Amino acid sequence: MPHESVRYRKQMEVRGEIDSPLPLKDAVEKVKAMADVTIPRSYKGARQRNKVDPTIEMVMHLGIDPKQADQALRGSFVFPKGIGKLKKVIAFCEGDLAAAAQAAGAFETGVESLIDKINKGWMDFDVAVAHPSVMGKVGRLGKTLGPTGKMPSPKSGTVTQDVATAVREFSAGKIEFRNDTGGNIHVPVGKASFSVEDLQANIEAFYNHVVKSRPASAKGQFIKQICLSGAMTPSVPVTMG
Repeated sequence: MPHESVRYRKQMEVRGEIDSPLPLKDAVEKVKAMADVTIPRSYKGARQRNKVDPTIEMVMHLGIDPKQADQALRGSFVFPKGIGKLKKVIAFCEGDLAAAAQAAGAFETGVESLIDKINKGWMDFDVAVAHPSVMGKVGRLGKTLGPTGKMPSPKSGTVTQDVATAVREFSAGKIEFRNDTGGNIHVPVGKASFSVEDLQANIEAFYNHVVKSRPASAKGQFIKQICLSGAMTPSVPVTMG
């Protein structure tokens, strides 16, 4: 039987029994309340943790067949209220494009030098963007960056003519998303410190984006289930509308 921490048990008390999905506002309030649970240092059996601001995550289970390429969902999205985290972005480009990318906040720029650095094991960045003109060279990193989800791709918006704008957006928290083999999409929607209204705005915006992105070949119910959770909390089922 899995061990449940004192904190987790306290969070389950806050969650309570949920017989059906909660309206979005109620679900957000419930997750925020669970994320705020702290255990006093003197509590028997409790392990003291540093105060953190956990990420709130949303999982959408979709009515798609992940094995069918024409039903796969993949892209990028800018949340209206941000996600509370700055990202390290590198840019594969040269000359004036590199200067513009650096001005926009790129952590590092270059082509051959950057490719060589990554081939030697350096992976201290969150997102890689690239200009189309250098993808012939960057493509050599497919086996290295592909498995980590960091390979630049036109579908995710990381291969673009406007490298500076991409750097600026991804640095500010623009995310890439794609369905997994179970037909689920996992995305961060903000921090526990965000207001209920800001988290709602982010969740509703992404939900609407996914609905509009429904593959034409997907049949039946498209959005099957939605759940919210904190980085270390139980999940809460949500109903939209």
